Amino acid sequence: MLAMWHPLVDALFAPRPLPHRWRLLLFLPITLLSYTMRSIPYLFSRPFETCFIPTRRQGESIRALVYNHPKRCSRLKKKRPLHIDVHAGGFIGGLPEDSAPLCTQVAESTGAVVVSVTYRFAPRYPFPAAHDDVADALAWLVNNAEERFGADVDLVTVSGISAGGNLALGAMLGAKDSTGSNLIKGAVTFYSPMDLRLPPWEKRKPPGFPSFDPMRFMLPLFDAYAEPGRIRDIDNARLHPTLASVHDLPSNMLFVIPTIDFLMYEQLEMVERLQREATEEARKQMPNHSNRRIEKMIFEGQWHGWLELPSWAIDESTRRKAFTATCDFLTDVHREHGFEISPCGFDMNT
Repeated sequence: MLAMWHPLVDALFAPRPLPHRWRLLLFLPITLLSYTMRSIPYLFSRPFETCFIPTRRQGESIRALVYNHPKRCSRLKKKRPLHIDVHAGGFIGGLPEDSAPLCTQVAESTGAVVVSVTYRFAPRYPFPAAHDDVADALAWLVNNAEERFGADVDLVTVSGISAGGNLALGAMLGAKDSTGSNLIKGAVTFYSPMDLRLPPWEKRKPPGFPSFDPMRFMLPLFDAYAEPGRIRDIDNARLHPTLASVHDLPSNMLFVIPTIDFLMYEQLEMVERLQREATEEARKQMPNHSNRRIEKMIFEGQWHGWLELPSWAIDESTRRKAFTATCDFLTDVHREHGFEISPCGFDMNT
């Protein structure tokens, strides 16, 4: 894939500062290894089909993978929920295939049509490029997913791992459905940055965080997406979802948070704020907002990125627990909005 060579191309030709160039060259072997490992399992058998989604940039599109399981849901009489996933990569890389294990399980377990999208990468493309790409994908899917994939575009949920969680929330912030309610009914994020107002090296480290971080020299590269416009966008909730109004966020949110991660505190603080505001809404009995469900799932002793590692490198039971909880959470959201399937794939509401 051409995408795996983008660090080399950007290092040689992108108009970014010199410090990013040598870091991109050092990042290239990691990218090649990661992309190869992700792609090999799908050379001969794929649980998805590839489509290209047009963007606001004339003649340009972004790549997406569509997980549509007609055998699993062939007896359903209703349109199926639409779930949009945004892959990880620190805003500087990654593939939709990175999320294949999660997306496959969500599609098979919930009956949703799952679309995993990619986006443009920093440092060549800083904020808001990736957010615009994901927003364009959402707009196209709302207009086309019903006809193309049999999806219910009024029952949309999202997920994102790491940077993908920031993009999933920020890019879709405030989007409305045909009734004027929030388009996104539920969201699950996995160790995602919710507040990019500080660079990574200035964030508070949790107990147990290693005193020596071998990837510390790469942190300026991971900051390349937010840094160019940090002052300009200091109050922009698209880039910093922690600033978003509770009314612009999904009513159902699950945050998966490992404890060995310098992003832990900003996620916990966002969860606590949203829970307080949800409680206040319920007390005032505000219409359309009294049934918010804001939850967190803490994984003690796990670190940022652990869900993306091979089975031999982690406690696989923790990944199963996180992904199963995700599917259960999304199934509850679907049920709340009138879609439910039995274990054999029949719509229980028909």
